[in-house]
Amino acid sequence: MKMRAKNLEEKKHNGVFLSIVKGSLIALCVSLIGILIFAFCLKFTSLSDKLILPINQVIKGLSIFLGVFFGLKKRKEMGLVSGLLIGFIYTIVAFIVFSILNGAFNFDHTLLNDIIFGAIIGGICGIICVNLKKSTR
Repeated sequence: MKMRAKNLEEKKHNGVFLSIVKGSLIALCVSLIGILIFAFCLKFTSLSDKLILPINQVIKGLSIFLGVFFGLKKRKEMGLVSGLLIGFIYTIVAFIVFSILNGAFNFDHTLLNDIIFGAIIGGICGIICVNLKKSTR
């Protein structure tokens, strides 16, 4: 009986871990696609430089939301913690990927702000997504 409970608990922890990894990867893919579309739009339009940062933040926020939504699709609990971790991991991985694409790693206060922003948005989205799913079931 104890062995069965231990196996169920182990599967539950593995499921949470996989949900976080899945959500982070989905967020990264959405972000890459969003930035690619935005870069394409910038090439053919004359948008102000003042719009680039806000649009990048919107793309990050939307990426995190979609990553949390699809990552926590089957989860009924731990929305805050899972969302925080998805936002945090996504931000770190996105920083690494975009730095490699840019050819330079810039460690400054912007990175810290992005990590905090990503974790907070992820936590909020995690709470919303898990509670939306509870109310529809």
